[in-house]
Amino acid sequence: MSRDTSYQAVMARRSEIVRRALGIDFDRFELGGVAFDYEGLMESTGYTLERIHQVQRAVKVGDTPLYELANITRLVRSTAAPGHGARIFVKDEAANASGSFKARRASLSVHEAARAGYPGVAAATSGNYGAAVVSQATMAGLRAIIVQEVFDSRGAGQPEIVEKARKCEALGAEVLMLTVGPELFYTMLCVLEETGFFNASLYTPYSVAGIESLGYELVQQCEQRVGRQPDAVIVTHAGGGNVTGTARGVRKAGADQTLIIGASVDLSGLHMASDRDFNRKSFTTGHTGFGVPFATWPDRSDVPRSAARPLRYLDRYLTVTQGEVFYTTEMLAAAEGIERGPAGNTSLAAAVAIAREMDSEQIVVVQETEYTGAGKHPTAQLTFARQNGVEVRRGDPRENKPGEAIVIPTHHGQIQAVEVPLDRLRLTYLKNIKKQAEGREMSPGEWGYLSEEINQPEARVRELFAQA
Repeated sequence: MSRDTSYQAVMARRSEIVRRALGIDFDRFELGGVAFDYEGLMESTGYTLERIHQVQRAVKVGDTPLYELANITRLVRSTAAPGHGARIFVKDEAANASGSFKARRASLSVHEAARAGYPGVAAATSGNYGAAVVSQATMAGLRAIIVQEVFDSRGAGQPEIVEKARKCEALGAEVLMLTVGPELFYTMLCVLEETGFFNASLYTPYSVAGIESLGYELVQQCEQRVGRQPDAVIVTHAGGGNVTGTARGVRKAGADQTLIIGASVDLSGLHMASDRDFNRKSFTTGHTGFGVPFATWPDRSDVPRSAARPLRYLDRYLTVTQGEVFYTTEMLAAAEGIERGPAGNTSLAAAVAIAREMDSEQIVVVQETEYTGAGKHPTAQLTFARQNGVEVRRGDPRENKPGEAIVIPTHHGQIQAVEVPLDRLRLTYLKNIKKQAEGREMSPGEWGYLSEEINQPEARVRELFAQA
């Protein structure tokens, strides 16, 4: 009997498909009601931090350099108050095999796929993660299929996404290029069911645990370089895995006082699944279109329980504009002799603003960089923006309007970071929980779980829950 591959039938089988493609029984971590055993899920991979390092070092991942951006620090201090302007360091993740920190995420997933005997790996992504998965699969001798949203209904592809598809193909993947819309997850489920491949999802415990080595390394390197732990680590925030994995690694390195600060490009007002809006944004990741909804409801992902849970770890959440990130990308090249892709410079743009308000003896570490290429370059992206009716000009970056105007600063002193109140995100998260609970009273275990989920004392959780 032939299998029913209609949209409704495939979506009805999604839990079974995902379980078979991961080898994880998520049900055994459920604790009743809204709660589940998060730490148990993370430990279920069986990979200790030491083992993660061993796996990654064997596949050209990790031990990336930590650079001090002395020239940018001097620029920041030139517009800071006396005694202010923290030292800025950057962890150069472009040195990984595929050119981004996503190699850390992919390394454990592909290693697990090979260990468990899967014939290949598949991932749904329009970002650097696709190239990372394919790079790791190539080294492991596994086949790889990448499913990407590349085009709008006119057949036009944003140059950064097209560049990433090109890189995936160059590394040996089969790339399924889709138009924007709801078919991405459906197509991915069909691929997993038809091929029996491993689901190298961004949101599994393998993916998130692979990033812990990054947080651990940067603390160790900072201690070796300057004799102390960083005061703040700034992490580009999208689906939450980057924040979660980095923060867990930072804490495992003993840096309990280091602030974990998330940074996203402000794309408020643009709908990520809108055909019209798809090509009116210049950033395909690290923006509020992912950062806000995934913080307020992490289990919206493609697995039953996401291992990426940023509200557990964020101390602050900031946004910067597209123009500020493009300016910072050029500043990094001109001042430090390092040309890197714009999306990875989201956290650097935020660091420029944050360092200005910190004391001069303090240390801020920018957690990542990414490779650059023809499609990622600011010239290609800004040209494409103009072609899609977006105004590009120099001026005050506060005049930026996502989808309408990209305003590039005229001076580094104009770079600012806008605070996103974490309580606002916590309230939205708890509203979603309240809907799930359907009016029933929470158990003591659920209140404890929610306290861990939003990193607040239980009394504060109850107070916010009453407001939600």
